Amino acid sequence: MTSEEVKVLIIGSGPAGYTAAIYAARAGLKPVMVTGGQPGGQLTTTNDVENYPGYPEGINGPQMMVDFQNQAERFGTDIRFGQVTSVDFSGYPHKAVVDDKHEIIAEAVVISTGASAKYLGLDSEKEYYNKGVSACAVCDGFFYKDKVVAVVGGGDTAAEEATYLANLCPKVYLLVRRDEMRASKIMQNRVLNSPNIEVLWNTEVEEVLGDGEAVSGMRVINNQTSETSEIAIEGFFVAIGHKPNTDIFKSYLDMDETGYLKTVPGTSKTNVEGVFATGDAADKVYRQAVTAAGTGCMGALDAERFLQAKEMELTE
Repeated sequence: MTSEEVKVLIIGSGPAGYTAAIYAARAGLKPVMVTGGQPGGQLTTTNDVENYPGYPEGINGPQMMVDFQNQAERFGTDIRFGQVTSVDFSGYPHKAVVDDKHEIIAEAVVISTGASAKYLGLDSEKEYYNKGVSACAVCDGFFYKDKVVAVVGGGDTAAEEATYLANLCPKVYLLVRRDEMRASKIMQNRVLNSPNIEVLWNTEVEEVLGDGEAVSGMRVINNQTSETSEIAIEGFFVAIGHKPNTDIFKSYLDMDETGYLKTVPGTSKTNVEGVFATGDAADKVYRQAVTAAGTGCMGALDAERFLQAKEMELTE
């Protein structure tokens, strides 16, 4: 296995990783970024981004990530396409293996591996992704203003998305597969007190319907009566949670029960010295491009200060 030593390793791309790269590169830290399996992250699957500052006309998600990449490369970031397949944070400096064949030994590591939205697993759901199917109402809800939409899920996220959409849409169906919601009482009350949200209890989706170009409806089944019905909608939002892409760090980093990395409040610091967590891998609350970019900046600044402190230790 080949090996090399670097000052800063950034694992993952997307808004957090690229922002960390921009700051680290401008600080002269010569960061190496390993992009991960989906270079650019979740935004590369988003057609239109209208809520990121600086793009008054909006921007195509993949193009936005190309802009981020170009800016990171302009300052000297070494961007490599590949996947970090394992890490060893048991000693210092830290070690990461890329594609099972190349070891990078890094003085500081910024984790920007993001999270992946969970989906129902329907072929029609994949077919209409970005054509009416979404996993983020805050990101995409505006495009469905004055349209009838559906939200799938029974937890706080689903309740929040349904309530958010209810302010934009004349009718929101909330599909809950049980006869009760898992959401907190306050969120349940908001849903049940919204006149334009209709909760369909004991209901699951069999198929997302459309004309090949856009969503036009959904076929649902009542899992108690086995009755099926078709409901006309133009937007279909899946809100059954996200899975942070953090499995390779489980042996070393503190994380919550769902896998989100824990950081020292107000910082990007993890429980391992010299390892910093940014973006959606450590954020289950906001999950926006702009907040991810902000934590990417934090990760780079925290890494820079950590390395400066290390140098001072060596010179004393």
